[in-house]
Amino acid sequence: MENQKRVKDLTEKYGKENIVVLFGAAEGEAAGLAAETVTNGDPTYAGALAGVSLGLAVYHAVEPEFKESVPEDAYEEHISLMEMVLDVDDIMNEMQTIRKQFSKY
Repeated sequence: MENQKRVKDLTEKYGKENIVVLFGAAEGEAAGLAAETVTNGDPTYAGALAGVSLGLAVYHAVEPEFKESVPEDAYEEHISLMEMVLDVDDIMNEMQTIRKQFSKY
């Protein structure tokens, strides 16, 4: 709940077009729920983003868009191991679905 407030405050301060939210959840469903929350609002109506549609850009750390934007050695050191144990295709499908449905960026 506190993270929702932080994202909302940062978005108000810097503008939607200047915020990208990066997720590292281990499952597609968890990443998708978090992504839906910062794009379309908290679907559980429990947090600061209940009924608040921010439409932020959202990505997961194992997606090519993020992978290509960081130095290869840093990605190898910090994230590449995740790719071996996570269902990357499921995560990418979930994130793409959320972006198509809710993201404005």
